[in-house]
Amino acid sequence: MYAIIETGGKQLKVEKDQTIYVEKLNAEPDTEYVFDKVVLVSDAATKIGTPYVDGAKVTCKVIKHGKEKKIHIFKYKQKKGSTRRRQGHRQPYTALTVVSIEA
Repeated sequence: MYAIIETGGKQLKVEKDQTIYVEKLNAEPDTEYVFDKVVLVSDAATKIGTPYVDGAKVTCKVIKHGKEKKIHIFKYKQKKGSTRRRQGHRQPYTALTVVSIEA
């Protein structure tokens, strides 16, 4: 059984006992988080939402919050010695484990 959920402007395919990494959520570690924006649920029969499946929810347990590896950004303009810039970015995330999928 799997489901497709929507979170952080993205869609993710999730299965039971899977660990997923999503955009940072406002939830404390070791608490439950429920996704109610379920786009598709597939078990014996597939249910497709318009846009979401009615009564479907995915329950997850929050493991931790963190930041991804740093990406380095270097911006410059050709033939101009003074317009060089270095920048870095670390995207925050929340790690979750899928506890149950209900349709």
